[in-house]
Amino acid sequence: MSTRREFITLIGGAATWPLAARAQGERMRRVGVLMALTEDHPDTKARLAGLQQGLEKLGWSEGRNVRIDYRFAPAGTGAQVLAKELVALQPDVILGSASPATRALQLETDTIPIVFTGVADPIGSGFVASLARPGGNITGLLLFEASITGKWLAMLKEIAPNLGRAALAINPKTAPYYEFYLGPAQAAASTLGIELVLSALDSAPANIERALDALARVPNSGLVLPPDTNTRVYLDLIIGLAARHRLPAVYSDRLFVVAGGLMCYSTDRADQFRTAASYVDRILRGAKAADLPVQVPIKYETVINLKTAKALGLTVPDKLLVAADEVIE
Repeated sequence: MSTRREFITLIGGAATWPLAARAQGERMRRVGVLMALTEDHPDTKARLAGLQQGLEKLGWSEGRNVRIDYRFAPAGTGAQVLAKELVALQPDVILGSASPATRALQLETDTIPIVFTGVADPIGSGFVASLARPGGNITGLLLFEASITGKWLAMLKEIAPNLGRAALAINPKTAPYYEFYLGPAQAAASTLGIELVLSALDSAPANIERALDALARVPNSGLVLPPDTNTRVYLDLIIGLAARHRLPAVYSDRLFVVAGGLMCYSTDRADQFRTAASYVDRILRGAKAADLPVQVPIKYETVINLKTAKALGLTVPDKLLVAADEVIE
C-alpha cells in the first residue's frame, strides 16, 4: 500500500512543476493513440477528453508542443493494420486502449514506449514481466484486480438473494486471460454459496444464444461478464437474451448498463485515461516504460439500471442504490 501512495505522490508532484518553465525550448512531440471503440462513440469522447485534460494539466497542449495521432479499432477490428500505421509515424510514445490494441502495438515495436489502459492481465498476456517492474517498452494501468470477481458475485447475490448458480461468461479465444478471474471467482462463489460455472461465449451469435439458453434452464442462475472484446461486439444480443430469460447479470463496463443491462461495477475509464496522461508525460520527459510500475485501479463506479431491474422482477436493495454512482431510470 505504501508503494502505491509513493507512486501516486510522485505523479501528483510532477503536475506542480512550473508549466511555463517546462514549455521553454520544447520541440513538438508526437503521441499515438489506438482506441478500442469507434471514433463517434460517447465513451470514446469522454476517454479522450480525460487524456487531453490530463496532458494539458501537465503542460502539453495539442498543436503547441504535442501532436496526437488517433486511430480507432472497435473491439480490436483492424487493430494490427492501424498499429502498423501508428508505429510508422515514429511517435515518442503510443497509448493503447485494451488488450487487442496493446497486443497489436507490441507486435509492431519493441522500442517505442507503449502505455496501456483497460488491460485485464498484463503479466499473463505477456506485456510486462511484473507489475512493479514491467521490464520492456510497455507499462500502463491495470483494468481490474482479479479479486473484483468477488464484488461482482456479491452484487448479484444482493439483488437476487435466491441466486444459486452463476456463469462466468467469456470467450476463451478473445479473452485468454479468463483464468486471471477464475480462481478468485471460485473462492468468492464458495463463500457466497453459489455454484460457479464457466460459460464459453464464442463469436457465433447462434452459439451465444445456445449457451445462455442452457444456463437459463437451471433455476436461479445469473451472469457475470468480465471484460471481453467478444461480448462487447455482441452487447445487444447478450442483453436481449438476459432479458428474455430473466437472468440477472453484472457487467464490467457501464456501456452494457446504458444499453439496457442490469448493473456494473467497473473502473472509471475516463479517469484511467486522465491518469495515463501522467505516464505519457513522464515518458516524454525521459522516463523509461520499463521503470514505471503498472498502476492498479483506484477509482471505481457502480451503475444500476432500475428499469431493467423492474423488468426482471428484482428489487434493488437500498445498500446497492446508496453505493451507485449512477442510476438509470
